[in-house]
Amino acid sequence: MAAEGDFLTRYRAVSNKLKKRFLRKPNVAEASEQFGQLAKELKQQDCLQYAAFCNLAMARCEQTLFNAPGEALALTDAARLFLASEQENRALQAPGFDEHLQAALNCYSFAIKVYIEMNQPVMAASLSLELGNALKEMNRPGEAVVHFQRAAELQTQTPVESLLSLWEMASCKILTRDYDGALAVLSEMQIMCQERGLQLPGTNTPVGAFMDIIAKCEISRVLLLMLLEPPPQKLLPEHAQTLERYAWESFDSHSQGKCVALVTINWPLLTAEQNHLLHLVVQERITPSGQGV
Repeated sequence: MAAEGDFLTRYRAVSNKLKKRFLRKPNVAEASEQFGQLAKELKQQDCLQYAAFCNLAMARCEQTLFNAPGEALALTDAARLFLASEQENRALQAPGFDEHLQAALNCYSFAIKVYIEMNQPVMAASLSLELGNALKEMNRPGEAVVHFQRAAELQTQTPVESLLSLWEMASCKILTRDYDGALAVLSEMQIMCQERGLQLPGTNTPVGAFMDIIAKCEISRVLLLMLLEPPPQKLLPEHAQTLERYAWESFDSHSQGKCVALVTINWPLLTAEQNHLLHLVVQERITPSGQGV
């Protein structure tokens, strides 16, 4: 409590310097520096949320000074501190209303907006990715989707990075059981690779990272199509073409031993999401739910 009281006293003292007085202009630059110093001290004392509030005050000062880079940096620091405070509360299983998480989301949003206004889409995309990854780790994949999508949109000048962001978006959709949405994203990625990827001279075959991404997308798409089993009248032409590329060896799909062998052989070759899909496909073959996915 003593540390909290000292923080409030110093915070108010610096805030009072910003009040307009007769024939006296407030020294905003000095106040910004003092807020920054107070934030560092509070961070060292592990008072993360208080340090975040000081960084917010610093961001307002930098905005008044028309210093956009300083404002974006202060907002980013505040967002990370609020997020760290939320993660700490969750680790302690402390009751709460996600107030620190909401504050972090707002700070990230404002920082991204500032970077976009500064014509720095790469910095804005990196913050969107950072937020998306944090939400995914906090078991909030549904909320992370929009941030990975925004990152991909901001990375139009860097196709590989944009594709990796879309891959994370598809992964989140799989985690939320939005298999149709994941299939649509993976199909979009495959088209993007073919249209924007580096190609061998005189051919339409992508090379390098684009070829690897196409392979990952195609495996996931096949697994999703096997899981969804759309009727022929609802099967899109590109999905029908994907399935036609593969000739599956006939085997008794209700044989548990053969299904387990299939999983065992392919498990080391697939990603975590693909193994999850393969598990669902095999499970549905062995014991059909009859209710759809």
